[in-house]
Amino acid sequence: MSSSPNFNSLDNKMKNFSLFLSFTFLFLCPFLSQADVPELSREPPRPIVYVPHDRSKSDPQQVHVSLAGKDHMRVTYITEDKKVESVVEYGKQPGKYDRKNTGESTSYKYFFYRSGKIHHVKIGPLEPNTTYYYMCGCNGPEFSFKTPPSSFPVEFAIVGDLGQTEWTAATLAQIKSQDYDVFLLPGDLSYADTNQPLWDSFGRLVEPLASKRPWMVTQGNHEIEFFPIIEHTTFKSYNSRWLMPYTESLSESNLYYSFDVAGVHTVMLGSYTDFDCDSDQYQWLQADLAKVDRKTTPWVIVLLHAPWYNTNEAHDGEGESMREAMESLLFNARVDVVFAGHVHAYERFKRVYNNKADQCGPIHITIGDGGNREGLATSFKKPPSPLSVFRESSFGHGRLKVIDGKRAHWSWHRNNDSNTLLADEVWLESLSSSSSCWSSSQSHDEL
Repeated sequence: MSSSPNFNSLDNKMKNFSLFLSFTFLFLCPFLSQADVPELSREPPRPIVYVPHDRSKSDPQQVHVSLAGKDHMRVTYITEDKKVESVVEYGKQPGKYDRKNTGESTSYKYFFYRSGKIHHVKIGPLEPNTTYYYMCGCNGPEFSFKTPPSSFPVEFAIVGDLGQTEWTAATLAQIKSQDYDVFLLPGDLSYADTNQPLWDSFGRLVEPLASKRPWMVTQGNHEIEFFPIIEHTTFKSYNSRWLMPYTESLSESNLYYSFDVAGVHTVMLGSYTDFDCDSDQYQWLQADLAKVDRKTTPWVIVLLHAPWYNTNEAHDGEGESMREAMESLLFNARVDVVFAGHVHAYERFKRVYNNKADQCGPIHITIGDGGNREGLATSFKKPPSPLSVFRESSFGHGRLKVIDGKRAHWSWHRNNDSNTLLADEVWLESLSSSSSCWSSSQSHDEL
């Protein structure tokens, strides 16, 4: 990592903010959304990694890039100096920028906290599988990113419930040690939980990776940040800092959207916004899946936070109402894989639909094991469900390498502190190539 964590340095506003929160939590924490989650048996967490701001007020910090429609990327950065322009200069050679795009900016307040100027600049069109060098706000260091390929193979690094602990730093280092094309995060990013300076620290922690490859995220319960009486706007910090391509995918909300990479259509859903059949999210999802051409995008994957299938005692049943509302949409569209977080463990299921093994249903994978401060969910139900293929309470990350329109390789890598160990793997076949699953006479009840 290019920015080494500082465990002892904490600026004054962090200290003051934490004292304020400690006082308010003493009286108000019974009302917080996270407070109704029962205590679980978890391994001891490791200390939080605070990454201080070591650049000037006009220098960009917390730089990350994300996909923003066909052949475009969005560069997001923050400056303390509100006079810095929302502009990105870029080119294919270091220090030589032949293109320049101007974007937009925002900021927000949360209690006594005031964010820096948050810049979002959409750049492109860009060539696939190409390295671009860029500078943000006409100032500060040079960054670089590589665009994803336009055809197979393509590789995704996937991990949820990331947080910012020593475990997180180890997981990120292990991800960084092997190249990938796109990073996918199914919710629970910073674990700031209303302590806004932790959002800034998280942005600095992930910058060495997030500034080099597109990071595509969706929200978890720790992004809600509702505070009784004082702050009623949910997802304020998340929506301000992590702008995703929802308008490009015709969504009305930053909490759910979709995008294409090579021949993979990826759908990011919101577990904490309305999802019943009358909701905007449901209607959008139905229309989005209907537009997918499995000849040009033979793979469809979905990410959400609260798992629909789970044999861990943690968060048991919390995704059930969303499953009941939306599972048939995913099944009828022959979605290949559903990734979830929330449960701080790893678990892989068989292809499943409506709580039964089904060769035409998606594989469900829980990967909420990035390294968060709450530790691991170590209590799995016994005896194990016949639908569950592999489960383990360890930190780690996953890799989905899509080889071609028919084959993909999934692997889960356990975080063994200073090294990573391949612990689970499976070859997948896209449902787009399964003639039986697309037959009009096929019924899942017969399987």
